[in-house]
This record gives sequence, structure tokens and C-alpha cells, in this order.
Amino acid sequence: MDSFKNETIENYTKLLSTASPVPGGGGTAALAASLGAALGRMVASLTIGKKKYAEYEAELKSCAEKSDALIEQFLSLIDRDAEVFEPLSRAYSMPKETEEERAKKAEVMEKCLRDAASAPFEILSLCRESVGCVRIFAEKGSVLAISDAGCASALIGAAARSAALNVSINTKLMQDRVYAENLNAQTETLLHETVQEADDIYQSVSERLKVKK
Repeated sequence: MDSFKNETIENYTKLLSTASPVPGGGGTAALAASLGAALGRMVASLTIGKKKYAEYEAELKSCAEKSDALIEQFLSLIDRDAEVFEPLSRAYSMPKETEEERAKKAEVMEKCLRDAASAPFEILSLCRESVGCVRIFAEKGSVLAISDAGCASALIGAAARSAALNVSINTKLMQDRVYAENLNAQTETLLHETVQEADDIYQSVSERLKVKK
């Protein structure tokens, strides 16, 4: 499989618009998250070294380093999501004429569904970490780049919502309902926390950008 993370923006969007099963929603959630994390990191880059923000420098540097690692993880998950989904797309076409074939298909499907859910769940988990850094960038970064921090929060919030949907579409078909519902509960908690914080950051930035009368 080719590496989607190394595609040009133009080629990626063309591939995404085709009937090919990959890339899809999960990988694109990872892409959106990487852009959000990078945009937040840019705020740190524009702030670190400025005397006006010296008291926040250590905290900003720490979050900048964390963001660098998160960006790389998000980018790797663009390809990982495709890697774990392709076996599932093939499993749907497995024969099911005999009892033995149906049992084999059910076994393979269950494993593939778990694998396919794992990548978007990891994306969502990393979004939860990333949005915490964006809050620091929004609150303590250069006021000249505050809009970028707000945009970063919007992207990560959207990525989290997208990743959660890609978990749910797989858990919905799992036969092991205990496993599925446990994963659903974890997903719901992470989604709520991430989106709430992302929305809070966005609202705060929006209020700060309003012209005072």
C-alpha cells in the first residue's frame, strides 16, 4: 500500500473523492488533527523567545515539544487507519454459503472490526492530549496569533468528532457486545472531554477577538 501521508494535498483529495475504500474518514480525521496540532505549534513558534512572554516560555516549550510528537503520531495514523481498514473491506466479501464459511467469516470480521476501530480510537485519544496544548497556546501565546489557536481548536474538535464516528461504525457490527460497549463508553468520554475543551477554547478566542465598544 502506498503511503497516503506522503501524497500531495491535491492527490490526497482526489483519492479521497473516489470509490476506493482508503483513504477514508479515519485517515482524514488524523490529517485534520495533524493540521490542528501544527497550527497550535505555530503559535508557540511565534511566541517563544519574546520578552513579553518570557514567564510562559518553559510551559510553551514543553507543549511545543509534545505537539511535535503528536503531529508525527497523527501523520503515521493516516496510513495506519488505511492499513487496518483494508482487511475489513476484504472480509465483507468472504463466502458464507456453508456453516463453516459463515463461522470463519464471523471470526475474521470480529478481528478486523477490532483492528479497524483501534486506529480512530487512537486518533481520538491523541486529540484529547493535543487540545490541552492548544489551550496553553491560546491562553499564553502571542496575541497576534490568537486566531490560529482558535482555528487549531476547531480542527482538533472536528477531528475528534470524525474519529469517534469511525469507532462507532465498527463497534456497531461487533458480535462481542461487552467489548463493543466498553469501547463505546471510552470513546464517548474522550469525545465529550475533547469537544468541550475545543469548543471552550474556540469561544474564548472568539470573545477576545470581538471589537470592544
